[in-house]
Amino acid sequence: MKNLTTVLPVLILFIVLINSGCADSSKVNRETKSTDTQVKEINTKGKTDLSKNIYDIKVRTMEGEEKNLSDYKGKVLMIVNVASHCGYTSQYEGLEKIYQQYKDKGFEVLAFPCNDFGGQEPGTNDEIRTFCESKYNVTYPLFDKLKVLGKDKSPLFARLTENSDPSGDIGRNFEKFIIDKNGNIVSRFMSKSKPDSEEVTKAIEPLLN
Repeated sequence: MKNLTTVLPVLILFIVLINSGCADSSKVNRETKSTDTQVKEINTKGKTDLSKNIYDIKVRTMEGEEKNLSDYKGKVLMIVNVASHCGYTSQYEGLEKIYQQYKDKGFEVLAFPCNDFGGQEPGTNDEIRTFCESKYNVTYPLFDKLKVLGKDKSPLFARLTENSDPSGDIGRNFEKFIIDKNGNIVSRFMSKSKPDSEEVTKAIEPLLN
């Protein structure tokens, strides 16, 4: 009995310490899970915000030089996939018109030739430039020909089509994407919307202010 009297308090103390330790461990685990969840939410939000921004993307000029789209920070952009033998090719004229109308207010048109739709842009960069300058007096930047469909879709048009409203693949040449001064995708217009139409200019003008 003497031995039991001596051991019993020690045994009780041991049990209390174990239970206390388990409680603390459970609390730590809950706090850790809560923190992990918060971090994931922050990372997801950051990813979502980034997905609507184009400034981390690089493109190529017609001369083959790499161009950071972040170089256009502070400018409102209209990004267009263009072609020389399309039913909407005459929109080159409207693109130049709207470029001249707003360029002094911080507006740029970025045109990307594309041959994904019925071979409507078979020419070389030099041929495309000559056609645009001689027939439509184009002065806004023309870039290297790229793909807007399929597994070889350019990173730029993947970003644009996946994060615009409406989202989804481009249907024809001369679709237009409006980008604000911070590089965020704001609006998308289908090919039938003329670049100098009222619906398009109403989307651009507030961004220039």
